[in-house]
Amino acid sequence: MKQNKQNKQKSKFEMNGGYIINGVAYMDCKVTGEPVRNVSTEAKSVIGSKAFMARMHKMFPETVPKEKSGRPAGWHFMSEYVDKDGNVFHKGEEQPELKGTLPPSKIKKKKIKRRSKEELEKAKIEKYRKAKQKASA
Repeated sequence: MKQNKQNKQKSKFEMNGGYIINGVAYMDCKVTGEPVRNVSTEAKSVIGSKAFMARMHKMFPETVPKEKSGRPAGWHFMSEYVDKDGNVFHKGEEQPELKGTLPPSKIKKKKIKRRSKEELEKAKIEKYRKAKQKASA
């Protein structure tokens, strides 16, 4: 009786696209077609983890665009920062009693010097020569 019920379940399982390899039930994902292991023999269809996660990201996007404050990077680490509106901050904390008493802070942007490929090659060669001279001396 039990064996007859298992055969019916297996046949329904196989009719729904399932298959068994080495005693482990598999079924192909209905979205991507990738095999999914350890599926119940009563399953009618399966969605794989990658397809499921993609569907969840569409439904509930995690990244919410951050609003820019208009202040420079690292302003909250400065000992004193005054924004354009005259708000005064000491180490990131606003000091409302000092509002409008100081001029806005001037921010110096650091320029990043980019070296060309030729300059990088020259530096490598020079470093190699110095190391060779040091070794021979």
